[in-house]
Order: sequence, then C-alpha cells, then structure tokens
Amino acid sequence: MVALVRTVAYLGLEARAVEVQCQVAPGVPRFAVVGLPDKAVGESRERVQAALSAMGLALPPKRITINLSPADLPKEGSHYDLPIALALLAAMGVTDAEQLADFVAVGELALDGRVVPSPGVLLAALHASEAECGLICPAAQGAEARWASGVPVVAAPDLIGLLNHLKGTARLPDPEPGGVAETEPGPDLKRVKGQETAKRALEIAAAGGHNLLMVGPPGAGKSLLASCLPGILPPLSAGEALEVSMVQSVAGTLEGGRMSRTRPFRAPHHSASMAALTGGGLKVKPGEVSLAHLGVLFLDELPEFQRAVLDSLRQPLETGKVDVARANAHVSFPARVQLVAAMNPCRCGHLGDPALACSRAPRCAADYQSKVSGPMLDRIDLHVEVDPVSAADLALPPPAEGSAEVAARVAEARRRQTARGEASGARTNAELDGDALESFATPDEAGRKLLMQAAEAMRLSARGYTRMLRVARTIADLAGAENVGRIHVAEALSYRRMGVRG
Repeated sequence: MVALVRTVAYLGLEARAVEVQCQVAPGVPRFAVVGLPDKAVGESRERVQAALSAMGLALPPKRITINLSPADLPKEGSHYDLPIALALLAAMGVTDAEQLADFVAVGELALDGRVVPSPGVLLAALHASEAECGLICPAAQGAEARWASGVPVVAAPDLIGLLNHLKGTARLPDPEPGGVAETEPGPDLKRVKGQETAKRALEIAAAGGHNLLMVGPPGAGKSLLASCLPGILPPLSAGEALEVSMVQSVAGTLEGGRMSRTRPFRAPHHSASMAALTGGGLKVKPGEVSLAHLGVLFLDELPEFQRAVLDSLRQPLETGKVDVARANAHVSFPARVQLVAAMNPCRCGHLGDPALACSRAPRCAADYQSKVSGPMLDRIDLHVEVDPVSAADLALPPPAEGSAEVAARVAEARRRQTARGEASGARTNAELDGDALESFATPDEAGRKLLMQAAEAMRLSARGYTRMLRVARTIADLAGAENVGRIHVAEALSYRRMGVRG
C-alpha cells in the first residue's frame, strides 16, 4: 500500500507542492527517505521512529520507503517530519489516508512525539488557501497560520492529540489569529539638538522612501538621527504587514504569530558577511536586506563594510529584490528597502577640524571615502553633512517640534503618493519610473532649466538625474504643491554629493 500526504518545499517566499509517498512492502527491514533530501530531512527517520516509539508504536519489520515528489526539487528543513510520520501511520493503517488528502502538513517532531515549530508556516497556510485545503501545523504556530483567511487549521500539540482529533475522539481547539505586536517607541526627534539640515533630509527621506547618507565626525548624532527614523515613518498597511510577516516566517522570527504594523529597522554590524546581508548560506535564508523589506536598512560606519558586501546591495536597491543563485536552484526574496547609511569623513573622523585632524588630511578622506564605490553612492538620493554639535547647542532646551509633528507631514505626503500610486503602481516617490516619473515629477520650465544646468555642472548620470526628479517630487509633496517647481529642484540638488568635503 502507498499512502500520500501533502506538504510544501520553500523556495524564497514561494511554497511549492510536495507529495510525501510512503510504501511499506515485504523485504529486508529498512527505512529510506529519497527525493533529494538534505541532512535535516534525512535525519527525520530517527525523529519519526522515536516519536512513534513514544506513542507505543513500533515500525513493522518491512521495507519502508519514503519518496518526496517531485524528486528533482531540493528538500530542506525539518518541517517534513510531520508529513512523513502521517504518511507512515496511514500506510500502517493507524489513521485514514483519505482524510489526510484534505490537508497540507508541516512541522518538526520531538523525540517524545510533540509537534514543535518550524519556519515557514505562514507560507504553507497561504499555499493551502490557494489549494483550497486545510493545514496541519504545530500548536505553537496555529495563530500564525490563521492569518491566511479561509484555511481550516489543525494546530497539533503532539502526534497523539492529532490522531485523536482526526479520529473524532478528542477535538483540538481552533486557533485564533495572532495579535498585532506592540513595539516600544524609539527616540524622539526632540532629543536631537541643532542639526536642522540633517533633520530636514531625514524628513524628505521618510516622506519619499529615499536612500540617505549622513557624513560627519564622531558624536555628531548620525546614529541618533537614524534611530529616530522609524518614529516618523507611516505604519505598514495590512497588505504590507503580510509581506513583511512572510519574510519573518521563512526566517523563523515571527514570534507567537503576531504581526507588526511597525516598519522593520535593521542595523547589521559592519563585519556582516555577504550571505548575512543579502541572503544565502547552506540553507538559503533571507538576509538583512530582505528582513528590512518595506522598512529601513541602517548601515553605520559604511566604509568599514567589505566592499564586495556593499556592492552586493546595488542590485537589490535598484530592483527591490534579491536573487540568490545556487547550483540546484535560484531563490528570490523581496528587498524593497530604504537605505540609511552613516560614515565619518575620514578614518580619524575630524577632517574639518585642523586641531584634531590627522597629518594625512585631506588625503586620508579621499582614501577612506573611496572604499565605497561610485555606483553605490550613485544609488543614494540624499547626501547630507552632519556638523559637530557644540556644548552651547547641547545646553539649549529641546526643540519645539518632535517626531509627532514631522510624522504628520510625512503621512500627508505619503497620502498624496498613495493616491498617485493607483495609476503608477509605485508605493512611494522613490519607486516612480518610466511614464509615471515623466507624468508626476517633470518640473516647470524654470525648474527644468536649473536641473539641466546642474546636470551638466555636476555630471549627473542618468540614474542620478531620475533620482533628483524623485526627490524634488517628494519635496513638492511636503510643501503641498501640485507641480514640481524651481525651488523644489534647487533643494533636491543641494543634497547631491559633490565629492570629498572638509
């Protein structure tokens, strides 16, 4: 007899259908798993056998073959334990094989028969919704699975409880969708003394989703400004929250099935590897740039990152996704992020202060800043210098305007972009392209003349030219202007990098 149970394989944020086929036949006793399994799937034999033993069941002294079909699709992860165990129990006649045909099953087994969490349950639930069937998953992830509407979810704490539920002797309770996670508010902009230019650039970046680079000496407040950014960004919409939660589900960081409406803020250390930043590894997992999807990726001490690692971000910043190429599969993760970076002007950090600068100034600045490639800098819309704060500035009372006031202006600017997005398909001005860019961001005659003159003088690339148009459109949105004018273009150009300054 051959018993069949449905499950899934994860390729990026795609859940592909996999059929677990189990055959118990006469022959030399053995337990084999075939179908391109990885190490974790191969070890499921031991976990399944121990879990059945904990229930008081012994494997029959026959040849047991588990085939994971399609056989040419790589199978990775421990979530195959539960479907393998169910297929084996069906082949042994312990449970009804026809009843299992209405479900997709995922979950890892403990040696005592408990069903423990495994990454990717939300993706499996969405796949089950498309296939119009139910989902069997660990009890701890029932709340996560319930976010997929219209899916009957069986959240099993252990194998015995699941079998009793399937037989109808003891029904398991229906899980409720997870709540919305509450996040602690970050620093308020009232904590930032002075730095009006930098705060204005931060507001523009938040309003249009633009990339931002802050250059200044140590202790000027660059990291504090970046940490204030989440407090002025609008919350995620319901659809965006689901996108972010799907990435977190695959990464195994969606705790308690709780979604968050707060935009992600990721700040990896400069020692991070390419796989940690963009994704990959032996078992392909999303990297920091994908975990920051629809949020902020903050790179402090930008030149201290390995140059190859930084350059690996060039494609995600342009396309909004990461393609991880492997020998046996290509995996894509979403990566629509807002990059915020900070750096010192030189290695000593005091290029503009003759009393503190090193003896190699200004040559040290050129060497230090050249660690970041030109094409990478060209993808950053706003470049702002953060000047040191004097003791007199620190002694002043907090500014009257804080994050709440700035967030209100940002929300209004985003509302304008959302209204235009119905026609263009762009969430923010940073995503405007093609006809939509020409239609919504073309400046008036005076603004066009200024932009053309600046493009010649500053030698703007085609990418730099379009990015200036996007920034100008955002500045116009913050001002409540319907059209982009000369004043908006002039302010956008003031944030364009001209080279090493001290």
